[in-house]
Amino acid sequence: MSQNPVKEFNEYRSKMNEKILADKNKVINRIFNLDTNAYSKGALDVKTKELLGLVASAVLRCDDCVKYHLESSHREGANKDEIMETLSIATLVGGSIVIPHLRRAHEYWEAIEANHEG
Repeated sequence: MSQNPVKEFNEYRSKMNEKILADKNKVINRIFNLDTNAYSKGALDVKTKELLGLVASAVLRCDDCVKYHLESSHREGANKDEIMETLSIATLVGGSIVIPHLRRAHEYWEAIEANHEG
């Protein structure tokens, strides 16, 4: 893992999202918009939605998505116990094939916490 995996991930994600959205593809832009709006406060609070997104992302084995939802969950006030409980559900639902993603998620959560210390 790099010196600052959180910064590296966010810079790459931002750069590529800007390029993709600049192409002005109607379908892609609508998908991005739908994704953004799906995680807005509604009957469920934003933190709960981000934790649900974390479960789905882990089960679907999308490491980029897991990173995104870990950061969003942290921003919404989730703590390590909540993250680990959420990831335990994902591992239960997804099975042992999710364990490598669980390892990377745990490592990335540590990086997020390190970035927010001090």
